[in-house]
Amino acid sequence: MNGHAFLDGSRKSPSIGLWLGLADPYTAELCATIGFDWVLIDSEHAPNTLQTVVSQLQAVAATPTAAVVRPPTSRPEAVKRYLDIGAHTLLLPMIDGPEQAAAVVAATRYPPEGTRGVGSALARASRWGQDTEYLSTANDRAFVIAQIESPKAVASIDGIAAVDGVDAIFVGLSDLAATMGHLGEPTHSDVLAAFRHVVQRAHHAGKPVGTLAGSEQLAEAARTAGCQFIAVGTDVGLLTRGGAQLLSTHRHTDRPLRPAVY
Repeated sequence: MNGHAFLDGSRKSPSIGLWLGLADPYTAELCATIGFDWVLIDSEHAPNTLQTVVSQLQAVAATPTAAVVRPPTSRPEAVKRYLDIGAHTLLLPMIDGPEQAAAVVAATRYPPEGTRGVGSALARASRWGQDTEYLSTANDRAFVIAQIESPKAVASIDGIAAVDGVDAIFVGLSDLAATMGHLGEPTHSDVLAAFRHVVQRAHHAGKPVGTLAGSEQLAEAARTAGCQFIAVGTDVGLLTRGGAQLLSTHRHTDRPLRPAVY
């Protein structure tokens, strides 16, 4: 699947994704086979390295699920390395204004359109030089999602969304809540109002919008606002909630224990 085919515009309902934070290719492959439209490999808050991200990209590539990667920062040196390992769709954190947005877009483009360094012969992205059209097509393959996480970014959304090469907008509700003075309260009315404003202005600019919804309330708010792509959970959450439910079911039962059969 094309890295951003899950945002092809022909969908009548939001594209549904899952956040990956376990930093493991085996679990990434498992989650990608469930049927989510996309998965997000997180290097900002998960213990990922370039090597573990490569392994997860390889694992997800064997499935119909699209892979999005969030680098640890939006600095050009980080952007370059993630592009070189074959991440075409990047969610770039902490974009606060149009100048920063333009700089990160430039970091995803080879000159003269941008500032990306050329090392494609060593890169997985070009199949180690065997993709002879890579240099001429790489700029068009890059897909940039700008992450809005602060009041400054909310105030600058028109400028950010207007930047050529910013393909989509993503609202980081947890950080937006924190920077608005509502730490741990992403459903606060002020946060949701800012969220709806960003979605409206991004749509006015013709840019799709997404978010990570940590609860059904947030998922419904995202759908109502008109988000085109929504991550509805995390691999960590699936494991912890499933494990807790399983433990609760068996710890409080009066049924006699029986030997496990494998």
